Amino acid sequence: MGADVQMNAVTDSKSNAAASPQMQQVRTDFVPVEHYTSPEFLRLEKERMWPRVWQVACREEELPNVGSYVTYNIMDESIVVVRVSEDVIKAYFNVCQHRGRRLTQGCGQMSRFHCTFHAWQYNLDGSIARVLDRGDWAGCPDFGDADLSLKSVRVGTWAGWVFVNMDPDAEPLADYLAPVQRYLDPFELEKMRYRWYVSVKVPCNWKTGLEAFNEAYHVVGTHPQMLPTYGDDITRSRTFGRHGNFYYPGNPDCPLGAPSPRLNQPVPKDLRPNLIDYYDMINTTLRAIFSDRDAEAVRRLMTEVDASTPPGEMMMKMLDFQREAAVASGAGWPNISMQQLADAGTDWHVFPNLIMLPYPDGALAYRALPDANNPDHCIFEVYSLQRYAPGAEPKLERQYFHGPDDWRNFKSISIILQQDFDNMGEVQRGMRSRGFKGARTNPLQESTVSNFHRALCEYTDGVASPAKAAAE
Repeated sequence: MGADVQMNAVTDSKSNAAASPQMQQVRTDFVPVEHYTSPEFLRLEKERMWPRVWQVACREEELPNVGSYVTYNIMDESIVVVRVSEDVIKAYFNVCQHRGRRLTQGCGQMSRFHCTFHAWQYNLDGSIARVLDRGDWAGCPDFGDADLSLKSVRVGTWAGWVFVNMDPDAEPLADYLAPVQRYLDPFELEKMRYRWYVSVKVPCNWKTGLEAFNEAYHVVGTHPQMLPTYGDDITRSRTFGRHGNFYYPGNPDCPLGAPSPRLNQPVPKDLRPNLIDYYDMINTTLRAIFSDRDAEAVRRLMTEVDASTPPGEMMMKMLDFQREAAVASGAGWPNISMQQLADAGTDWHVFPNLIMLPYPDGALAYRALPDANNPDHCIFEVYSLQRYAPGAEPKLERQYFHGPDDWRNFKSISIILQQDFDNMGEVQRGMRSRGFKGARTNPLQESTVSNFHRALCEYTDGVASPAKAAAE
């Protein structure tokens, strides 16, 4: 769906006349500030959106063995995801049916769920395994095994991600995701493993954080060090229902390796050193998408590709070198064509809170989790994924930056991402100004952001304002 038609349902005046009041507030070029700052809008998300959407709880590799579990907390809910058998993953509301104590926290390995309050136990399939002194309930109604089992949450998998949905009547995961799979399945994301995993507490709304990575319009202002080798930095956005994507249309006069046109510098006759510098910079200062072997493989340009080679052909040679290195390492390489790479674009927002930047050898992903009671805070998680030879992947070590100012130290993980984190809190603080009424989103480069809020409004049922919401 092109940028010229993607938001017509919101911007067309005739449609607006029949649309709900909330829908009228969101335009391709405007998102009301209340979506980021209002406690009542946060409440609407909590009550009307999060219980009804498919959302990522973990990756399959986090559940390697029968009994492996991950606790997923969202708003005031807690869900435990567990591998029940070699081929079956299940999810349950994380609450003992006796007195309501949560059963798990974090992640780990178990043979049964065990409540440390009164020692009730549940089997991995959710059935009741032990009720201490069960005979004391003799004759009590609704006390059969079926009444006492853990309450199931719908679960599904795609691309190595494990999704959950609290709505028993929700559409199938495949339908919810469509058409994202058509664009991303060729990357074989399910064969990637964690390179690193970091969770950060950030002083901003979950949407403020997510939207820092939902467009590349910010590169010029936030990452100026990238411009000398970035090529043309102009992007365009596409929306696909509730999901969104941005991509680089491509400029044959300013390819990757050339300076951004904004610098008013000539395109070098030999792009090879700049391409090597670009891959090195991304690998060492972002530490995601490109792997060490990708950056090393690109160096072959200097000895195996002539400087006069056209940029498109040079890009194909680089990918060939990277593919050869990955295959030689045992990691493999997806059977993906240049057309599929082009069609996929750069960045995907899977509604509501997952963003992925795919590449054949690696990917960067983000997940934003709201604070249930404070619209000015969130937990923001960053995942670097990579292809590895079987058994060669590093041991998963989750890092937590949850202190009040720990986010300021993200440069120890990624210098580029630290620049992004430096924006988040200042954006949230700025949105509190009486002089700010809403985000003026770029209709061509940031329509993924406004489309995100249009989709949110569909779930919050178009409530016109925080005042109206409070009165309901």
